[in-house]
Amino acid sequence: MEQAVPSSPLEQVRSRIASAAKIAGRKAADVTLIAISKTKPADAIRDLIAQGQRVFGENRVQESQDKWPAILADHPEVELHLVGQLQSNKAEDAVALFDCIHSLDRTSVVDALAKAQDKLDKRVPCFVQVNIGAEEQKGGCPVAELPALLERARAKGVEVIGLMCVPPAQIEAAPFFALLDKLADDNGLAALSMGMSDDLETAVQLGATHVRVGSALFGSR
Repeated sequence: MEQAVPSSPLEQVRSRIASAAKIAGRKAADVTLIAISKTKPADAIRDLIAQGQRVFGENRVQESQDKWPAILADHPEVELHLVGQLQSNKAEDAVALFDCIHSLDRTSVVDALAKAQDKLDKRVPCFVQVNIGAEEQKGGCPVAELPALLERARAKGVEVIGLMCVPPAQIEAAPFFALLDKLADDNGLAALSMGMSDDLETAVQLGATHVRVGSALFGSR
């Protein structure tokens, strides 16, 4: 009797998303899988594209500028998302390269993005990154400052589609995901970027529309 061929990491992650969505009464198609390709070589990225993955995430603008233009030239259907912290002086480069930004977290970045978008005549949808665990060492907008930041973004013409968070490590993520969902609902936002390799099921069950998965797809860094 032939042994079943093990499924690929991509198939395994897609299966995990589908199972979690089913438990929550959601459709797997409503969850976007972002393959986090930071530090990964172009060959590994191209292999995942060949398997059907179409959305990727990077942490650094500079690394992305070195790696992605050649890949996107061959695969214009691929979406590239910036999931790492954005410095104001890199806003124009980010607008030029990325299709979505997940790390809008302060007014200086709002202003820089608005200026860059006007200059390049390109609109890039954004998530506001919320410092959901009030951790001093982490980026993200403090919860109390979220309404003001959203108001500033809307006034400047920066499109905010949802909220993003990275919960504290070694703590159950569910309460933080639930809080992000409530904050999004309170502020009229539909998208939630939350959940990574270790906790994507919890995130999907609590409403994630985008999950950011690296090690489960590419292996440990």
